[in-house]
Amino acid sequence: MPSPRLDENEFKARYRRRFYDPAFRSEDEAVARLAEIAWQAYREERKAPITRKAGQGFHDPDYDLSVEWLAARDAVEAAQRRHRDKAAPSRILLINGSSRSEHTCPGEMSKSFRLVELARRTIATRPGFSVELLDLARLASEYGRKIYPCKACFSTAAALCHWPCSCYPNHSLGQIDDWMNDIYPLWVEAHGVMIVTPVNWYHTSSPVKLMMDRLVCADGGNPDPSLTQGKNATLAKQAELAGWAYPRHLEGRLFSVVVHGDTEGAENVRHALVDALRSMKLDQVGEAAELHRYIGYWKPYATSHDELDADSAVQTEVASAALALAEAVEKRRAGSFETIGAALEDPRPK
Repeated sequence: MPSPRLDENEFKARYRRRFYDPAFRSEDEAVARLAEIAWQAYREERKAPITRKAGQGFHDPDYDLSVEWLAARDAVEAAQRRHRDKAAPSRILLINGSSRSEHTCPGEMSKSFRLVELARRTIATRPGFSVELLDLARLASEYGRKIYPCKACFSTAAALCHWPCSCYPNHSLGQIDDWMNDIYPLWVEAHGVMIVTPVNWYHTSSPVKLMMDRLVCADGGNPDPSLTQGKNATLAKQAELAGWAYPRHLEGRLFSVVVHGDTEGAENVRHALVDALRSMKLDQVGEAAELHRYIGYWKPYATSHDELDADSAVQTEVASAALALAEAVEKRRAGSFETIGAALEDPRPK
């Protein structure tokens, strides 16, 4: 494929565009010095400028691992301990999948956010629960908040996809502030996950798709980058062909999916999300926890919140989906919500 590498002039021109505001003009010399440092990092491909030895517990203790990846790994392991703590509250992760909010161009909150808040209030009525809200609308409204696209390492070899993802940050390319290192622990510590998303052009929203793509490493991903000496595709292929265990890092969590649209596509989006979560070995709760509905069907967008206000049935259904998830989590933690077929061998592990 054609090389994406930039020459020095083009790289520095792009770097300086970050300082487009005329208020920076008094600092042009300082910006030029920073551009030179950034160019050197880019030219030398200094993806992870600060590393330390992997140490005990890794395939190659002498391999230099990014300290940022190690911090992400530690956060995931701490979240796993919280997930397994039987004395801790039941943890529900609620995800608002809409990018719309009153804090940016649309000028008003999304219906998805309202439905997530309804679910939050509903679960709050049950004792023994801790609820975390992941508001993906912040990708569009919060400074520096990003989820970078998946690079599809898994498609080269399973072992090349690290858990948690090691593709980012990449300091040489300016790919920093990736949100996924904060999002992975939220999924890991959760006993139940509820996604509420609108339909965007027959698909789930852009934020949800970005997040789901980057969760690929949770399903068969390699927890030891030293095994592949970082991103060495040859070593990764050897590891996969030698027999890969496909660790299911989120296996056994329960889920609920709510998809709402205004014209078409809601059922297809629900199917896609449910299938993706099932493929990752998360468990279905049942029909009550999986919902697709149209709010203000073929009605003006300007009155869509009024349509939601008037639709008491969909409000009840969303609350019921939240309650069904909470009930299933309680039973799972008490040992009475079994995964049917869990002991059966999977002939097609990925």
